Amino acid sequence: MIPKVHKGGTRTIGLLAYLYGPGKREEHTDPHLVASFDGFAPDPGRDPHATLKDLQLLLDQPLQALPEHRRPKPHVWHCSVRADPTDRILGDDDWADIARRVVAATGIDPGGGEPGCRWAAVRHADDHIHIVATRVREDGRPPKDFRSGKRAQAACRLIEIDYGLVRVNAGDGTAARRPTSAEHHKAQRLGRTRTAREELRETVRRAVAGAADENEFLDRLTASGLLVKPRTAPSGDLLGYNVALPGDRNKDGAPVWYPGSKLAPDLSLPRIRARLTDGASTPAAPPGSDRSAGGTAPVTAGPARARRTAATAAWNAITVVDQDDDGAAAAQIAAAGEILDALAKTSAAATRTELRAAAAAYERAGRSHTRAQYRHARALRQAARELIYAGPALGRGEDGATTAMVIDTIIFLTIAIARWHAQHHHAQQAAAARQTAAHLRAAYRTAAAAPMTELRNKGRRLAGAAQSRHAATLRTALPQLADTVLQEPGWHALAATLDEAEQIGHNSETLLQEAATRRELDTATSISDVLVWRLRRMAELPAQPASHQPRTDNARTPSPSRASATASRYGEGPTR
Repeated sequence: MIPKVHKGGTRTIGLLAYLYGPGKREEHTDPHLVASFDGFAPDPGRDPHATLKDLQLLLDQPLQALPEHRRPKPHVWHCSVRADPTDRILGDDDWADIARRVVAATGIDPGGGEPGCRWAAVRHADDHIHIVATRVREDGRPPKDFRSGKRAQAACRLIEIDYGLVRVNAGDGTAARRPTSAEHHKAQRLGRTRTAREELRETVRRAVAGAADENEFLDRLTASGLLVKPRTAPSGDLLGYNVALPGDRNKDGAPVWYPGSKLAPDLSLPRIRARLTDGASTPAAPPGSDRSAGGTAPVTAGPARARRTAATAAWNAITVVDQDDDGAAAAQIAAAGEILDALAKTSAAATRTELRAAAAAYERAGRSHTRAQYRHARALRQAARELIYAGPALGRGEDGATTAMVIDTIIFLTIAIARWHAQHHHAQQAAAARQTAAHLRAAYRTAAAAPMTELRNKGRRLAGAAQSRHAATLRTALPQLADTVLQEPGWHALAATLDEAEQIGHNSETLLQEAATRRELDTATSISDVLVWRLRRMAELPAQPASHQPRTDNARTPSPSRASATASRYGEGPTR
């Protein structure tokens, strides 16, 4: 149940006319009173002899009793209370009780013999009511309604329990500002699926991903097609920025500007500056790249390489999130959003929709009141930068396979982030992280379809002796998981991966044990798929297997140099 306290108005009669009217799209049906301050207020909706003016005069009587110089200018208090779409339809008596509890909790009409304001609750739809009150008590003093919005939220959490309604996660004040109804109506008139505020928020968020400094951030905003208006001090120092959509105009034909802080709390210039200053590993191009002559865009090794780098950075971030350092974890959580934005911007069309949905859902999970120490997130931010400058990835070959690899890793990162938020009682952020993981799983199924099919076919072509040997290795390395993995469709892909690792000199048993102990596998939809990508990343195997004839003999003995390297990496003796 969502309460929303609206900004104070100056005309009670105007609000009543809207509440009892047909609505802007004829959406108001049977407007009528369900409760009032004394239970006897006239109801223009059901009483043919009552008028809106009668109700307005009754509500404003304490206001009119004051000398004109003492009357508050914005004197209308307005609160809407809306049930979840999946909740049962409540009766008028239920809504009347809810209205009384809300006005009592907010201080509008506290009860218990304490003077209150005059109010009325109007219902013109099945799922919500509107409470209108005059902010002058019967004794002529203003109500004690400080922070009435938060108090209404707390009251609704208790109402949900008492009425068996959908439990809404408590907020913490870090959510982005929602578009107003006027913004929604304007978007519909212009034929847009989203409001200007929502489009700007997404574009600005993507411009931050992997940016090295403020100039690059502002250049990206301009390159994306937005109107950008920096705010500078007389000294020339940048104080802030405003953005607008080219086609979004006010009644005078001027652009409708939005400052970054009004788009989201973490998109204000000071918050972005902290991320760019403390979280930037280098102010210039990503490592291993150089600047083209006369240009500013770095030339990288390619989308596949950038995705491998991102997978490694995301995997290391999981360890940080699991530790007790909240500042470092908060930095990784914020930077993970940049990875998602960069992937959504550069991935193939087949996965782009779900990745964009994942990035949009994750936005809420990336913010909390925990102060982030961005220096701990430099690797993730650098990985996001490499993804941006590596350019669009193909949906096939090594590009497509490494996309599946990085998505698989980020799924585990979002699960760890959801757990971190839950432990810190950040209910909305935890829910957003879980929703992100759901979108990522859908994107993974699309990205992994081709490479996993090829790996499975390759594993099925292995000689029977080789398949049996890999199955025995699996039972030795992971005895508790072996039966489950062998029954999964992805087992043959894992067998093919173990075979490739052995060919280049790795100890497959050691690799399996290392991959399984690095992170829990209880949340994996397919354990074999998770192990495949972990092994291919750890053993530095191509994400997309090369086509060649299957092996029919026993495992090739690794070269001494490769065996020594493997032994050194895992701290064991020579490989088998």
